[in-house]
Amino acid sequence: MPTGFKIGPLFVHYYGVIIMLGALAAAWLADRLSRKRGMEEELIWDAMPWLLVAGIVGARIWHILTPPASMVAVGLTTKYYLTHPLDMLAIWNGGLGIPGGVMGGVLALYLFTRKRQVSFPVLLDVLAPGLILAQAIGRWGNFINQELYGAPSELPWAITIDPMHRLANYADVARYHPLFLYESLLNLTIMGILLWVGSRFTDRLKDGDIFLLYLIGYPVVRFSLEFLRLDPSTVGVINANQTLMAVIAVASIVVLFLRHRPGAPAASEGEEEQVVEQETTSEPAE
Repeated sequence: MPTGFKIGPLFVHYYGVIIMLGALAAAWLADRLSRKRGMEEELIWDAMPWLLVAGIVGARIWHILTPPASMVAVGLTTKYYLTHPLDMLAIWNGGLGIPGGVMGGVLALYLFTRKRQVSFPVLLDVLAPGLILAQAIGRWGNFINQELYGAPSELPWAITIDPMHRLANYADVARYHPLFLYESLLNLTIMGILLWVGSRFTDRLKDGDIFLLYLIGYPVVRFSLEFLRLDPSTVGVINANQTLMAVIAVASIVVLFLRHRPGAPAASEGEEEQVVEQETTSEPAE
């Protein structure tokens, strides 16, 4: 399967093209949601360079710190990357960890909101559906690179992996679960849920709730699919991604419960500020 095409001396990798398409789709969706909230025009597009650069850097760092077992087996360890800095930059060969990408993007978004004096939780909510959309699209880059496939399978929708991309222990096995496809479809489902919740329960949501739902939905999907993955990223004997996903999902559920428990303040911080402003500018009652 071809992994790209040439434009003169330049080789364009489909993996990079797909990542950029995902980023553009995310920005388009977030822009539409921000306009519905009456936010500043072009705000999302202004934030995108921050998020894209920080997201890719964070995703690459996460991969370098938690390389999958198959790469460790051939010597592509964290130590190898740290001693071969040029290989650290070769993201066109794959090797981007979504957890690191999200962490990098969130940090960049926080700095951006401080600079532009806008609400960090509100912008997180606006970006969450687009983020999961970008992840759904980006997973097709794994298909192009013939990576992120699951356990051997003879199901009708199983995919054939070329011998050069098979794990050593499965050299004679041709067909596998399309793990990238499962995650892509489930991510699209989560996106739909986030959009529906944001539209249906506007009066009951607090700023940051949609992002918390993302931090529950995606980790649950990723945690579950890790059981089918043949090439997990391990730290010692721990599956790093699966463990992190479990911690994030549980923590987000707890935070969401505490925010909406009986007796919790009904208004979010942004709503409280709006109420105070209205009270101070209104005429006194007679």
